[in-house]
Parts: sequence; structure tokens; C-alpha cells
Amino acid sequence: MKITLIWIKNVVVLLLSLFFLIIGINTFLGSFRVNNPIEFVMYFFSSSLLILVCFVGIIYFVFRFVPKKEIDGIDNDQQ
Repeated sequence: MKITLIWIKNVVVLLLSLFFLIIGINTFLGSFRVNNPIEFVMYFFSSSLLILVCFVGIIYFVFRFVPKKEIDGIDNDQQ
């Protein structure tokens, strides 16, 4: 039951990240059609922040399911 909830949570994070990534890309492309320079800067940086946050959500999903390195019992840091 607990593993199912973890999968559901991570898939929801991925789907929301992809959804808002599409919105961020549309806002980014739409910022070039704005004539006012102040509005262009606001749209440009807000879409960049939205895209960055979405990438963090996608990276979170990827790193949650990458297999961890197995502990072999050897401590390579000690001399």
C-alpha cells in the first residue's frame, strides 16, 4: 500500500511538471510577441522560472527511481 502511494505521488509530480512545462514554453514563446519592453521582461523571466521549476520536478521523478548504489562493505574514503 505504501509503495503504491509513493508511485502515485511521484507520477502526479511528473504529470504536473509536464503540464506546467508546456504552459511555461507557451508563455516563453508568447513573450516575444509583446510590444512593451517591461511586459516582455516580466513574461520572459516568469516563464523562465516556471520552466526551471518544472525541470526540478522532472529531475525529482527521475532520481526517485534510479537504483541506488549497493553497499559492498568497502569504505574507499579511508586510507
